[in-house]
Amino acid sequence: MRTHVMIKWLSVAIAVFALAFSTVSAAENMKKLGTMNVHYMAMGATFLTPEIARAYGIERSKYNALINISVLDNSKPNTPAKSVSISGTAENITGQFKRLEFEEVKEGSAIYYLAQLNYRDKETVKFDISINDGNESHQLKFSQIFYVE
Repeated sequence: MRTHVMIKWLSVAIAVFALAFSTVSAAENMKKLGTMNVHYMAMGATFLTPEIARAYGIERSKYNALINISVLDNSKPNTPAKSVSISGTAENITGQFKRLEFEEVKEGSAIYYLAQLNYRDKETVKFDISINDGNESHQLKFSQIFYVE
């Protein structure tokens, strides 16, 4: 039960962050890739409360980002969440790569994939993420500038 409550709080925190900062930094985005609607967001981990960060083993630091990806099935009327295989890399402006380690989080019918990434102030990071649902594979590519707060 405690895990369920923490997942709910994480979902609320991420949604609030996306709403609060979407006009400033396009915090939450969506790309249609085949039958997948891929929602993605990258944000500083200090936004999370210490309790939520601790519950999910997320390092809450001004130099740490949280990458959140969810995949919905756009071929069905109620767009249910899809369980997928996901992997990816992050590349900074100097060409350094880091493999992203995604963890799947399930809350009822919602499914999220979370990864962490260290960054420096004003660092631009390019993400290249592979998503496979067993029927189709797609690449999600986006970039984000991170700021130390």
